[in-house]
Amino acid sequence: MSSTTKAAVPASERTVSPTGLLAVLERFGPQDWLVIGYLACANVGVLLADPSPARTAALLEMGALLAWCAIGVTLVRANLVREGWVRALLYRISIYGPVQLSYFFFRNVLPVVNPGSLDRELQALDVALFGVEPALALDRFVSLATTEWFAYFYFGYFFVLALHVIPILFFSRSQRILGEFALGALIVACVGQSVYMLVPGFGPYKAMESEFQNAFPGGLWYGMVMRTVESAGALKDIFPSLHTAFPVFISLFSFHNRHRFPYKYSWPFVFVYSVNIVGATLFLRWHYLVDVVAGLTLAFAAATLGPVLVERDRARRARRGLEPLWPEYR
Repeated sequence: MSSTTKAAVPASERTVSPTGLLAVLERFGPQDWLVIGYLACANVGVLLADPSPARTAALLEMGALLAWCAIGVTLVRANLVREGWVRALLYRISIYGPVQLSYFFFRNVLPVVNPGSLDRELQALDVALFGVEPALALDRFVSLATTEWFAYFYFGYFFVLALHVIPILFFSRSQRILGEFALGALIVACVGQSVYMLVPGFGPYKAMESEFQNAFPGGLWYGMVMRTVESAGALKDIFPSLHTAFPVFISLFSFHNRHRFPYKYSWPFVFVYSVNIVGATLFLRWHYLVDVVAGLTLAFAAATLGPVLVERDRARRARRGLEPLWPEYR
């Protein structure tokens, strides 16, 4: 049975809702404001860049994503689309789609918004805070076996995400599970990708290329990682490490829900994958240690804030007699 917020509070205890535009805005959830705010900030970043053909192209791309999200969410929250699977699917696509596509667009957007690089500053911060640059320290352990081990887990990041995002976002019937996971994941994505624009960098593999003694040997998984990064990576997306933040957030979410199926079986596997994925970001020279620490901080913040914000919003909706936080398929 699907959960709703309308039945949580008797009608006699509900407060009167506003009308018109305020009524529509009242139905917005925390994830709506988060995603629209993120896309708006990205557009402002592009607008502030120096005029160029690349800036014009970036503005068209990011502007289209903002319009898509704002229009789709408003159509749903204003009840202009009938309840049912079309409405539920439209909402999910309008919230998730622009965030996902914005990452792919960042390959061209990031050089426009911030053409510089803070690699040297990040490396210096590593040495100052931790006394070592992990990518250099791990250089002596490079071999075909270690490279393939970490490349396998690094590539496995995409499977960990897909096996959680798609089933939960599009098929979960639990408002709590869906709300907490989706909001937490969107916090990771929106905050992380916003910081990319402020702290650009290429990572040790490029900025410190001449300092490494051992080249990575070719291999099946390493080749797949390199082809994926070269074809779809944003290239200057290192701080914070979302390859750290996402799997760690999913581990925390899975452990928190370990009393429920399937998380009581999956959380140990997710944890093992997460630890190795984080290690892979350092071993394969994609990230500085400060990137990883920032990613860990973001993951714990998202895992903490998500449940609190969702419960508050669900309670507000119950008091006001509003529809569920996430439109249901019915």
